[in-house]
Amino acid sequence: MKEQMTEKKKLEDVTEVQMKYQKEIEAIVRGMSSPKVMHDRLLDYHENDIAAALEDMNPTERQRLYRILNAEEISEVLSYIDEEEIPSYLEEMDMKKKAAVVSEMDADEIADLLRQMDKKERETLTELLDEEVRHKIDLIDSFDEEQIGSRMSTNYVEIPSNVTVKQAMRELIRQAADNDNISTLYIVDENRIFCGAISLNDLIIAREDTNLEDLIVVSYPFVYATEEIADCIEWIKDYSEDSIPVLDEENRIIGVITSQDIVEVVDDEMGEDYAMLAGLTAEEDLEEPLKDSIKKRMPWLIVLLGLGLVVSSVVGMFEHVVAELTIVMCFQSLILDMAGNVGTQSLAVTIRVLMDENLTAGQKVHLVFKEARVGLSNGLILGMMSIILIGCYIYFFKSGSLQFAFAVSGCIGAALILAMLISSLVGTLIPMFFHKIHIDPAVASGPLITTVNDLVAVVTYYGLAWFFLIEMLHY
Repeated sequence: MKEQMTEKKKLEDVTEVQMKYQKEIEAIVRGMSSPKVMHDRLLDYHENDIAAALEDMNPTERQRLYRILNAEEISEVLSYIDEEEIPSYLEEMDMKKKAAVVSEMDADEIADLLRQMDKKERETLTELLDEEVRHKIDLIDSFDEEQIGSRMSTNYVEIPSNVTVKQAMRELIRQAADNDNISTLYIVDENRIFCGAISLNDLIIAREDTNLEDLIVVSYPFVYATEEIADCIEWIKDYSEDSIPVLDEENRIIGVITSQDIVEVVDDEMGEDYAMLAGLTAEEDLEEPLKDSIKKRMPWLIVLLGLGLVVSSVVGMFEHVVAELTIVMCFQSLILDMAGNVGTQSLAVTIRVLMDENLTAGQKVHLVFKEARVGLSNGLILGMMSIILIGCYIYFFKSGSLQFAFAVSGCIGAALILAMLISSLVGTLIPMFFHKIHIDPAVASGPLITTVNDLVAVVTYYGLAWFFLIEMLHY
């Protein structure tokens, strides 16, 4: 608890300092100092603080800031702003300034930015970019969104394999002017085929007479640009490198996947999974046309409607139970809700585990039994609580006999235990089945699991009520 309070205090202090910096930056821009003085004072602040201050400035003040800072500095500031918001800030600049700022960005960032612009603005801006930048953008755009090449950066340094350590340092200095991703240097042969990598630290401390080949890590991980993101993202994360080279079909390096790219890709992949858990085929936003949203959701809703009708018809089969013991209707939602909650929890855990492509059959079996034990244990705890609490409720507030009250609560508790156990198994086995037949397990969506578990809970609850309360105890 003390540690949590300390962390909270630290966070509050950092936030307070950031707000103080933002106010100071706004005061500088709104002041009457010369552009040179304002420029020098702004350089004392981190780009992230300047980016945060942009939100509180009006367009006129922001335009003044754009004139004070040069294109490279503005580009650095915009790198700390959400991708979706960058176009709105660029709109406040004239086309010449906008092109200069965009040119300072990495090619993958420019490609993402251009996709957000309308066709006319995109064409106008592209014409103002350098030919080399346009070539890099075209290279990234040549890959499908699901391929790793669409997420790569062209910001990297490559060193020929046939140079000395001293020559390698000179080559690094030459390329570092345009590429600041220099923590890892990639080695290529005379045909630009990828040979391995050298860390910047190893190159710096190496003696001049050291053979460059002795520094090369030849087992350095790499990916092919045409590989599917979903197929390779897991093992890329396992290596925990600052960047990993991306190769074409001829094994030539054409880009890198940086740690920041990996974080964004994982975030997007998880976003997709969460969208699919909601019964959708992709993440939706406010700008998506109504027709597209309906097309995405309707297939799932039709399936769920069919399952819902099955659940309703099963309830109808137990009509005589409801007629003789109307009190059981009061606690139906309790059983259904708990079964749905447990199933969704198991589903989320299973999908996360199944992301590991190296999972063995034994580990999958272990997962099934583990989730079953968790479901049963939680069911026993909640079932016993339900027996006591519901029994007391019926006895004191529904004027039932003590025997009747705890007979009903015992039936509810037993149904809860069984429903939670079965729901845990359903939430684990369904995504495993989809995974086995090579369908993304995330399509075993939350609504589907919940509806299936409703069916399980209804049969369990009313089946036990009929057998235990009517057939055995004759209530």
